[in-house]
Amino acid sequence: MSRNPPCASYPWVCGCRTEPSLQAFLRAATCRRWSICAHLQAAPQAASPGLRGPSAPARRISCRPHAPLPLAEVGPLGTGVLDGLREIECLCLDDVHFIAGDAAWERALFALFCAIEERGARLIAAADAPPALLKWTLPDLASRFAASAVFQLRLLDEAEQREALTLRAHLRGLELPEETARYLQRRFPRDMRTLYELLDTLDEAAIIAQRRLTVPFIRSVLQE
Repeated sequence: MSRNPPCASYPWVCGCRTEPSLQAFLRAATCRRWSICAHLQAAPQAASPGLRGPSAPARRISCRPHAPLPLAEVGPLGTGVLDGLREIECLCLDDVHFIAGDAAWERALFALFCAIEERGARLIAAADAPPALLKWTLPDLASRFAASAVFQLRLLDEAEQREALTLRAHLRGLELPEETARYLQRRFPRDMRTLYELLDTLDEAAIIAQRRLTVPFIRSVLQE
């Protein structure tokens, strides 16, 4: 069973320094009962690891049932991966740019989009460009995304990265000392995809060894 938290922390929505407008919008998405759509335009590395769980402004945002869908990974499997998602309360699509221009995917996504609107559910999507710049082939889908609320995401500074790592560790039932977080930043690339993957590796090792995430322990795990 995966230990990924049901509401993982993501770089653009972690901590008190997150863009206030995005925080407010996503908080509203959890308590309104009408259809709501947001499109997140990520700066390079900002969206990694993407919307692999519901978004989490400030501390934690709760949409259940929810479905994270990384299109760059599942796209090659075909549009059948969308089956059964019409009843989802909060659908989180990552890498939307990956399927833009694919007629079959766009038709399937448009049908899902309409079903979400009709039910008054929520759709949060992320891509590497705003909707107007994606190479859509289906005008109706392009117009739906163009009408959504669009937010441009920024990279976290070092302090915010540590806050994001600490929160993610907490949601996994771990304590991440600041010294350990700083060590990871010094020794490895400072992008959130890399740092989250490292934390996932350390989480599994800590469970097996029944150890805390100290610097000596992570050195032994990462064989430094």
